[in-house]
Amino acid sequence: MKSVWFTRTIQRVESEYLSRLGISLPLAALAAVIAADLIAGPGHYLAPGVVMVPAFASLTVNWQRTIIMSLLGAATQAALSPYDGVTDILNNNVLLGQLISYLAVSAFSIYVAWRRETDTKAYTAISSVAEAAQHALMHPPAPRVGGIMLAVRYVSAADAAQIGGDLYAVLDTPHGVRALIGDVRGKGLPAVQTSAVVLGAFREAAYDEGGLDRVAARVDKSVSRHVSTGEFITAMFAQFDRPDSVELLHYGHVAPLRVTLDGTVDTLEPAEPWVPLGLSDLVTGSPRPWRVRLLPGEVLVLCTDGVIEARSPVDSTFYPLIDRVGPLVAGSGPNLDAAVERVYADLLRHAGGVLADDVVLLLLAPVPHPQSRPADPAEGASGPDRNVGGVGGGGGVSGASAWPVHNH
Repeated sequence: MKSVWFTRTIQRVESEYLSRLGISLPLAALAAVIAADLIAGPGHYLAPGVVMVPAFASLTVNWQRTIIMSLLGAATQAALSPYDGVTDILNNNVLLGQLISYLAVSAFSIYVAWRRETDTKAYTAISSVAEAAQHALMHPPAPRVGGIMLAVRYVSAADAAQIGGDLYAVLDTPHGVRALIGDVRGKGLPAVQTSAVVLGAFREAAYDEGGLDRVAARVDKSVSRHVSTGEFITAMFAQFDRPDSVELLHYGHVAPLRVTLDGTVDTLEPAEPWVPLGLSDLVTGSPRPWRVRLLPGEVLVLCTDGVIEARSPVDSTFYPLIDRVGPLVAGSGPNLDAAVERVYADLLRHAGGVLADDVVLLLLAPVPHPQSRPADPAEGASGPDRNVGGVGGGGGVSGASAWPVHNH
């Protein structure tokens, strides 16, 4: 997946950078001590400054090189002592104390380097397992699934893994392209296990069931059977079975957004919001799908709450996705990858480069048909194509009316 590849690439670049910097840093400290001692002249005993050499080495090179740098520092101190007139170690308590201190610092530095290297290997192993789990749960999507172009950005806030509690899937089924985005309550391994239950149920039901509501009902039933009581998953289901509209089904998730050709952003709020997956036993009835217009060239934006709840470190404001996404996504054409990267980069800037929660950004757009003419933004709400979805024009943010979908 792109986010994992990007993170691993950054880690390799950082590793190569530290490897090059690593040996030069203790050598620079050693050279600085030698130069300072020689410039100061005899009588100014600055050689004990070489204690910096093993300390710096422990932070930037492996434990074997830390040993070498420690020995090199000791040899330098021994060579400078006669120049400064400091000899007779056994009868010089100060010199003896400095030597013992240097040996202690060197031993501790070697341990630190060994521990750092061991922890790095363990982290790499955990990351590899997490990457494999992520690929198993959320298969890297193609840029086009059926008649839908898409791009996704998944980022986990977990410290030692690239997978968290957010999930998504896009499938080309006999009933049209079906998509799911969700957010599991909680973190860690339990959240991963819950994600596996949800995605497994969705991938089976999406091919078998004729109606989107039936797909969601099967997923909800699977959650009730296999997930601990009290746990829940917010989710949004989408079905692209017509060339000019999308069917949506809400389970307590962040409302989708529609970005039109002129940058207008429509919030696609459900007429009847529903509870998250796993909590349906607490209410009566069932959720109702609704259908909204989605023309070629327009983009459906799905995300998890990690996006809209990302705070600025400056004033603690939430990320204003509705205000920002229009110009970042409008007119993307087939290059949705660039659009999702622009939104993610803008999100990171707002959050000061640190995300406190998992993030999924999923952009979906119908593949333009050769015979179709994109809607003219100048038509606004009075144009023939815009009236069906009840969308306001003008390049701002508007609501969107919709019509309910009855059971298939």
